[in-house]
Amino acid sequence: MEGVKEVVQLDEKRLRWSAEIAGKDEEWEAEITDQVPDRHVAWRSVTGAMNAGSVTFQPAEDGNTNVSLELTYEPRDAVEKVGDALGFLERRVSGDLERFKRFVESRGAPTGAWRGEIHGGQVEKGSGTKTS
Repeated sequence: MEGVKEVVQLDEKRLRWSAEIAGKDEEWEAEITDQVPDRHVAWRSVTGAMNAGSVTFQPAEDGNTNVSLELTYEPRDAVEKVGDALGFLERRVSGDLERFKRFVESRGAPTGAWRGEIHGGQVEKGSGTKTS
């Protein structure tokens, strides 16, 4: 993804992001609130600028996959607000989705990352027990 420098998975449901946004280095942590591998993932920031979102993957009849993204964020300063008004984020996200599509299609197999389920912020373990 353009601008993203690093994403570190801290545990099953927490990620630390490092990115360049509007020419500034930003870091934040996000919590996965819902996850069903190959179907859906939703998150919210727990530190840094407010952001939250959801991505849904839906099989299409032609063997492809439809990807739907819902993203909420709050621009924090004048530069981010102007960039938002001019549609910079929308264009960046659109490009990132296209790059993600090419990445996934070129791999042909999962990356090996943790693929458990999370429902309502509760991690589902393989045996069906839940932890927080």
